[in-house]
Amino acid sequence: GDDTCEYLLSSGRFLGEKVWQPHTCMMHKYKNSEAKNCLLDKHIAFIGDSRIRQLFYSFVKLINPQVKEEGNKHGNILFEDKSASIKVDFLWYPEVNGSMKQCIKSWAEGSIAKPHVIVAGAATWSIKIHNGSNEALMQYKINITSIAPLLEKLAKSSDVYWVLQDPVYEDMLSDSRKMITNEKIDAYNEAAVSILNSSSRNSKAKVKVFSVSKLIAQETIMQSSDGLHLPESSRETSAMILMNVYCNKILKPIDGSCCQPQPPLTLIQKLAFCFFALSIIGYLILSFIYRNNHRKNKPFTDMESGEEKKPVTNTSPVSTLETLLHSFCKLGLIMAYFYLCDRANLFMKENKFYTHSSFFIPIIYILVLGVFYTENTKETKMLNREQTDEWKGWMQLVILIYHISGASTFLPVYMHVRVLVAAYLFQTGYGHFSYFWLKGDFGLYRVCQVLFRLNFLVVVLCIVMDRPYQFYYFVPLVTVWFMIIYATLAVWPQIVQKKANGNCFWHFGLLLKLISLLMCIYFLANSQGVFEKIFSLWPLSTCFELNGNVYEWWFRWKLDRYVVFHGMLFASIYLALQKRQVLSEGKGDHLFSNKISNVLLFISVVCFLTYSIWASSCKNKTECNELHPSVSVVQILAFVLIRNIPGYARSVYSSFFAWFGRISLELFICQYHIWLAADTKGILVLIPGNPTLNIIVSTFIFVCVAHEISQITNDLAQMVVPKDNATLLRRLLCIVGFFSGLLFLSAI
Repeated sequence: GDDTCEYLLSSGRFLGEKVWQPHTCMMHKYKNSEAKNCLLDKHIAFIGDSRIRQLFYSFVKLINPQVKEEGNKHGNILFEDKSASIKVDFLWYPEVNGSMKQCIKSWAEGSIAKPHVIVAGAATWSIKIHNGSNEALMQYKINITSIAPLLEKLAKSSDVYWVLQDPVYEDMLSDSRKMITNEKIDAYNEAAVSILNSSSRNSKAKVKVFSVSKLIAQETIMQSSDGLHLPESSRETSAMILMNVYCNKILKPIDGSCCQPQPPLTLIQKLAFCFFALSIIGYLILSFIYRNNHRKNKPFTDMESGEEKKPVTNTSPVSTLETLLHSFCKLGLIMAYFYLCDRANLFMKENKFYTHSSFFIPIIYILVLGVFYTENTKETKMLNREQTDEWKGWMQLVILIYHISGASTFLPVYMHVRVLVAAYLFQTGYGHFSYFWLKGDFGLYRVCQVLFRLNFLVVVLCIVMDRPYQFYYFVPLVTVWFMIIYATLAVWPQIVQKKANGNCFWHFGLLLKLISLLMCIYFLANSQGVFEKIFSLWPLSTCFELNGNVYEWWFRWKLDRYVVFHGMLFASIYLALQKRQVLSEGKGDHLFSNKISNVLLFISVVCFLTYSIWASSCKNKTECNELHPSVSVVQILAFVLIRNIPGYARSVYSSFFAWFGRISLELFICQYHIWLAADTKGILVLIPGNPTLNIIVSTFIFVCVAHEISQITNDLAQMVVPKDNATLLRRLLCIVGFFSGLLFLSAI
């Protein structure tokens, strides 16, 4: 809950060699366009010596990278970006003396316009000119004492920063600079810190002491060319910190939590918190009443006959209501934890930093655990339930490690994880097609059950965390594809296995349906304008827009546009072969004859490795993403065949992975706010200073919460979605009214 700006300006550490991690918060890396947008019509002034000049140039390069460090080194330098009306000035005042005071006084007391940001600092020239004498230090204290009230006055209307002096690398200093020692620099810094803000300690308007550059310099000064001036990477870090301090509260970047105030509660969030609070109170009252009744209704002994009798009571309605309130009670406490983790400033957040070891070591660890928990399957059919749960589980664990380690920056890992996401969608096509084909159940109950289980958690999070539906992109993706599969098979003529068995003509009809679906996908994939028009229509736009447009939805849909179709096609072929008893699915039996099985296994392994080699040799993410929709199915099918052709492999599964697979959707969604932070851009820090212990504790809580939410969703699905059609229609009308109310409140 502390002011993260103070930590940003004063403390932090390096992740690796170049990535600076402020204490408690995340730092955004500003692009030129963002910097211009933030500093529009602003005037920034840098006042000081050559070190401040270096900082000035690094800051200017954030606005315009083409700027070169040229001009009079011991004179004023002016920069202006006319397109954004930005002025950045460097004023050469190498000593804290009367000249610097006069410049500052002209802003504080004069009629000229004050800069919006003032960055000042100087000391090394005073040490050098006066040969490090104590008299010079005393004069420095006197001069900064006279300047301090003026800076504090400016701080009431402008952002004023005093840059403390960075350490030097004494072994590299030239003879003319040997008197500039770290001991002297520390003395000058102590003087500046003790004097600045001494008259306004209780005031909000203060001169901000920029001391973090000292920490940066301590790590990098040995790379200096002369022992005095910092290397370029260090100056860039200091300039980026300045940009974060000033711009984060203006632009509010998701991955820039430093200096951002806690977002105010929306009306919908307040109503949600009231609802959960009432649920908790209602559950406690109901539990109290229920327990009292239970006590009264205990068996009693008839004094005349001596027999034990039980009072006749009907507790089922109370039990159902109690279960409902109990679910909302637990959900309310969980949502409070979500909010505290990722919306309040209660816990720390840190930037991700990728290293190969941070990704591959956990992968090896979970692989060993998964193999250790190997059990026999209940059935030995291809892609049986235990096997698909296992598949979802290990893929989800890999994706979680990929996210927390920041492995998206490493292209080969990114491309393989893209296949894992595609494999989820492949299972969506395979699973839903198989159900509709075998069961022929196109009823409203089935549709509502699936939609509720997929969307319940996301809808609650959209309300509590104030996020758009499209933000949790995977759920809209699987929801839309489920509806597409349903529409494809449910539309006249409804073709199911029972009907197709009687007449082979229906298989041709199914093929026509699948070809029509493929043509529609191809058309939409090559007609971005049509796609965007469809999903920009109200009320679809309220679900699929992100940042005012549907481009993100278009990108996500297009990236895996064919894989659901591939899943449906594979399911239809597999079920047809199974019906004709072409496959041997007994325990320990190869799926085909030995010769065919060996050939298919060899081809599958070659295809699997070929895709991996191609993905590992990718040089450009955009080009590889273009090919991904067409080729991802190669590795998916190769894995399915490798996993299912050998009889032994098909007969066993990892119960460890399968357990995670059963809560994979909840794990994927919950990670956004209670494992990662800042909407997946950073890492949640519950235990500062101990990354390993922090990961253990936060992961344990995260997995427990995901498991609990899965149970809550299942319990509520049974109560909210009844099997009786008349009751279900009434519930649907209530849900439509609920979402209409949400739209109305969000409009307000």
